[in-house]
Parts: sequence; structure tokens; C-alpha cells
Amino acid sequence: MWRGSVKLAVGLAFAMLVLTGCGDTPAPANMQAPSETVGTSGAESSAGISGDEAGKEPSAEETERRIVSTTVAITQIMDRLEIDLVGIPKSVKTLPERYDKVTKVGNPMSPDMELVKSLKPTEVLSVTTLQYDLEPVFENAGIEATFLDLTSLEKMQAEIVKLGEKYGKQKKAAAIVNEYDATLEHIREAAEGKEKPTVLILLGVPGSYLVATELSYIGDLVRLLGGINIVQGEKVEFLASNTEYLQQANPDVILRAAHGMPEEVVKMFDEEFKKNDIWHHFDAVQAGRVYDLEEKLFGTTSNLAVGEALEALLPMLYPNQP
Repeated sequence: MWRGSVKLAVGLAFAMLVLTGCGDTPAPANMQAPSETVGTSGAESSAGISGDEAGKEPSAEETERRIVSTTVAITQIMDRLEIDLVGIPKSVKTLPERYDKVTKVGNPMSPDMELVKSLKPTEVLSVTTLQYDLEPVFENAGIEATFLDLTSLEKMQAEIVKLGEKYGKQKKAAAIVNEYDATLEHIREAAEGKEKPTVLILLGVPGSYLVATELSYIGDLVRLLGGINIVQGEKVEFLASNTEYLQQANPDVILRAAHGMPEEVVKMFDEEFKKNDIWHHFDAVQAGRVYDLEEKLFGTTSNLAVGEALEALLPMLYPNQP
């Protein structure tokens, strides 16, 4: 059914597109632009200060914390938790103002290991989606990294709670988690009683695309809204495409997520759907239920835009909402 869905091959292909929620297009470490500023967020003496109480004097342990975040999603989470960093990823995306003067350690897929080590970090944070590729790189550089699981809303919430507990930001972590619980409850009420659509999710980069399973972040969003992913029972987030099987499954809705160079990928999808006759036989295509997802909202890992993503996804799955 899914010939060609070898985990390693898909993992390598996926590594080329982990851009949203992580950073911009991967580049070799020696091609990274030099950091404009080497320092920490806030005053140098307050690096890593934690605690939910305003004006609280930092302990010696808190003062010595030197945390490096290597993805955009983690950086945004740390900002919401009001945790200072000494290193952040290089990205075309706007990062929190709190970290304007913080050292940029390179692209999430290829951090500059020498630069990371020079910051003398007490903790380096990445995501499990990149662990297969990055863990051996960190180990070879003698850097101990922590990989956060952001593959679903629930798992992101759990990671936020753990970060809050670790860095004395329990109240802020609880507020973030409760905010998403309230949003999800509201969204689910809007979808309650509606016929559940079957859904195909395509994740594209320039020149190719993969099929997202229910274990992927966007697959999780579809599941939370009651949609049924046509790919069930898999143990990986992404699979190589098998259009014959996809056509047999004949989904009600097709979601196309474009990453890396979104405009170019959307054109690629349009060309593929126009020239490859098999797509013309999909009910979703005939009914005009093919949607291109905005990269800003629909990344490859869970992120703080999840509430907006759920709101945007609702009318795609249930177009006749009052």
C-alpha cells in the first residue's frame, strides 16, 4: 500500500522541510552569517532568571542558567514563559523582542556547534522531529541537548508544563495550557454533531511532497477537530506519496501545506494537480475542497499559533458553519 515509505528515506526528505516552527532554509554551518551580538536577553547579570514572582531575587542556580533555543517554536514558548536565553535560532521570521540582542546560533537544522559551545550553555533545546538528524551531531560536539516533543497540541502542553516546573514558571505555564484548553473546547463545540470528513494532508517542499499521517502536527489538528485522516495505523509522521492508494481512499478534503518556499510549492502543487490526471478523479478536487494552508499557522511542529490554526482549519473541514 505504501511502497517507498522507508523511514530513513522519509526522515531525510522531511529533514529538508522542517522549516516552520523551526527556522528558515537550512544552510551549511560555515555559510551562516556572523551573529550581530553576543549576549543574553535582558541584563547580563539576569540570564536565565526564573520564578513567577515579580522582583524576586535570582538564586545562584538561576543566575548561572545559560539556555540555548535552536528552534523558533521553542523560542516563542520561552518568551511566553519569560525565560531568558543566551542563544536563539537564525530565522527569517520575527522572533520575540526580548531576544533582540541574543546570539543567533544558526539554522535549526544545522546549528553552528562551535558557536553554541562558546556560549557555555547549561541547556540546549531542540525538537524530537529533528532528533534523528541532530542528536549525533550534538553528541559529536560534546553538547548535551534536550529534545522537546511538539508533534501535537497535547504534547506541547506537557512540555510547557515541564519547562514551567523546571524554571519556576508554573503559573505562566498553567495559563498558557488553560488558554489552549479553552480554545479547543470552543472549537469542538462548533464541530459537534457534524459529519466527520475524511482528510488527506500533503506536506510539500520545492520539487516534492509527502503525505502527513495522524501522528504529524497538522494530522493532530485534524484529529482534534473530528476529521479522519485517510492514513491510519502508521508509526511515522510522514510517508512517501502513493497516488493510486490516495485516490482509492478518495478523501472529502485535501489540505496542502507548503514549506521552505511557500509560493513556489503552491505553484508546484497547482501544476501537479493540473497535469496528473489522477487528481481529477478525487471527490475533493471536483467539489473544490482543496485548501492551501498558511505556513505561518501550519508548521511542522506544534507552536503558539495553534489556536489560530484550529480556527482557520474549522471552516475547511466544516464549510457550512453558521
